[in-house]
Amino acid sequence: MPRTPHLTLPDLTGRRALVTGASDGIGIGIARQLAAAGADVILPVRNRTKGEAALDRIRAQHPSARVSLRDLDLSSLASVAALGRQLLSEGSPLHLLVNNAGVMTPPERQTTADGIELQLGTNHLGHVALVAHLLPLLRVGKARVTSQISVAARSGSINWADLNWETSYHGMRAYSQSKIAFGLFGLELERRSQAEGWGITSNLSHPGVAPTSLLAARPELRRERNTPQIAVIRRLSRAGILVGTVDSAQLPALYAATSPHSHGGRLYGPTGPGNLGGGPGEQPLYRPLRDLDEADRVWRVSQELAGVSFTTGSLSRGE
Repeated sequence: MPRTPHLTLPDLTGRRALVTGASDGIGIGIARQLAAAGADVILPVRNRTKGEAALDRIRAQHPSARVSLRDLDLSSLASVAALGRQLLSEGSPLHLLVNNAGVMTPPERQTTADGIELQLGTNHLGHVALVAHLLPLLRVGKARVTSQISVAARSGSINWADLNWETSYHGMRAYSQSKIAFGLFGLELERRSQAEGWGITSNLSHPGVAPTSLLAARPELRRERNTPQIAVIRRLSRAGILVGTVDSAQLPALYAATSPHSHGGRLYGPTGPGNLGGGPGEQPLYRPLRDLDEADRVWRVSQELAGVSFTTGSLSRGE
């Protein structure tokens, strides 16, 4: 079996964290480790049955863990807004937000409840709306926001001519677009926070490549069987060759979200060959994430599509 790199988290007692996509895969591992470090962890889930099972797993390993469920469907902007209202009414500051949830390459074009291409709507716009609704709690908590992107953001671009992929759907290109847009948003959030004095630190992480459920059979995505890619990834992972494990894939987000050595506006991922597996560390920003004008456009258009607003002043593009 491949050896999982070790990461020691700081004491998070008294800190409140929210992790999307925490009912299985990488997300439950991130939530488990945050809870083990003392954080009060919120798991917003679409499927309550899976969410309860995730709570049971975390508490079985850490009986004193402070974990709780909330309802959230990132493919519904109404659901995101409802969670925002609920947490605002509770009034407790948020100190850590890990935007981890995502979907990958449905075999056919699908849309969210709001008519947005599913990957753009879930991976990107749902999280944009979540950050916007939670902004007051994030500001009070001087939060660190870590947004999970992908090695798929290394190349590609945003298809502005057909942003919603209505006439030219290509599953992998649409996935890449969603992660590029999300990365640009996360970096722009850091710049806006610095310019406006919000007190939020925003950075990016990516898990490398690991045998998660992203490419496995997902009936809710109309994918009835495992993809050929996941079979290869599982074999390589078991042999400890090139790619990571589900456990190692959690570490970049944990490092980005909690380490005193991680910073805003940076990207963290695995440091092994090809940045596909291994221990976490800082990496150069992918080329599609370096365009400040593109980031500004994503910031503006995303708010329009998500129906939210960040109250900001102007920001010089020369920063």
